[in-house]
Amino acid sequence: MERWLSRNSDFLYAGMRLMVGLLFACHGVQKLFGMLGGQSQVSNPVLLAAGIIELVGGGFVAIGLWTSYAAFLSSGEMAVAYFMAHAAKGLWPIQNKGELAVLYCFVFLYIASRGSGILSVEAAAKKKKRA
Repeated sequence: MERWLSRNSDFLYAGMRLMVGLLFACHGVQKLFGMLGGQSQVSNPVLLAAGIIELVGGGFVAIGLWTSYAAFLSSGEMAVAYFMAHAAKGLWPIQNKGELAVLYCFVFLYIASRGSGILSVEAAAKKKKRA
């Protein structure tokens, strides 16, 4: 199994990047448009900014465009969200319901360090540039 996974790790990373980006963008859709079971938060400037970062950053990560920048910004937003909304409610993320913010923070930090990878707009642009 390990040999198969390592042989296909670039494709698995691309799938993870796509899903994480799309799921993160859904949080932005909730905050900005009140869809997907959320409420519009555009009257709150902090949540408006968070919604924009989530929608645009998640979209860029999903398609693989300016991925490192979008992921780094998204990681920072999740760190801020954790300390603003969760940390005061308990020491551990499992206690203060901040697990998702912490998980997104570190996954986006990993994506920022690895970049867009294959199956991305950036990879397609590089391939087109060489041809």
